[in-house]
Amino acid sequence: MWKPWLSGETVAFTRAGHAHSSMIDDERGRFEVIPAVDIQDGEVVQLVQGERGTEKTYGEPVEAARRWIDAGAESLHLVDLDGAFEGERTNADAIDAVIDAVDVPTQLGGGIRTVDDAVDLLERGVDRVILGTAAVENPDTVAEISEDHPDSVVVSLDAKDGEVVVEGWTEGAGISPVDAAKRYEELGAAAILFTNVDVEGRLEGVATEPVRELVDATDIPVIASGGVATLEDVRALADAGAAAAVVGSALYEDNFTLAEAQAAVGSEE
Repeated sequence: MWKPWLSGETVAFTRAGHAHSSMIDDERGRFEVIPAVDIQDGEVVQLVQGERGTEKTYGEPVEAARRWIDAGAESLHLVDLDGAFEGERTNADAIDAVIDAVDVPTQLGGGIRTVDDAVDLLERGVDRVILGTAAVENPDTVAEISEDHPDSVVVSLDAKDGEVVVEGWTEGAGISPVDAAKRYEELGAAAILFTNVDVEGRLEGVATEPVRELVDATDIPVIASGGVATLEDVRALADAGAAAAVVGSALYEDNFTLAEAQAAVGSEE
């Protein structure tokens, strides 16, 4: 059984005076479907296997974010893709505009390389920061941020061929996702975001065994990403024990609606 974001009872994230339902609600046993808003050059895009040059564009970020909220999204997954590749947040203005425009919890990754970067974003209004390269290069970053901002760090473990990859999925880190997840759990990570790059963006289905291995190895939530093409894929990730799934291309390509995905796993209101 997966664990809630925060220990104990169901919690709410609060920003600008608004209370929000947590991404994971242990008491109700709910699995969340989280729309992705991946931003490159100021526009929403989806990449195939994380490779530049494969992108398909889906418009303006605030418009996309509002679309998913109107459709029933309880939180949003934001990624500064240029930041992930270049190591600095080049889409900061677009991200800020989304944060200002929405009133649901947000988690943000891409180009967050230092403790100061993370803290600035948390104080700016992001509810959770996603650390990938920074966590691999300096694991103590997770502990340092978590000490003053408990339950705010999600560690991104992106994997190709069973190995964690960093620097925008271009370099191997020499560690397996399971070993990495155990390490970051000890350092205070609130959750693991696991992206299977082998299936990411291809709309050809999910690989559940790596997700199941992570769920079995840790006591913190595992959020799955990569490969969701059908409602059956969403159900498969829930059955594998994931706490939530980030969905991008399948929603943007109208393979199914957000409401249909929520209904498929019994998470609709």
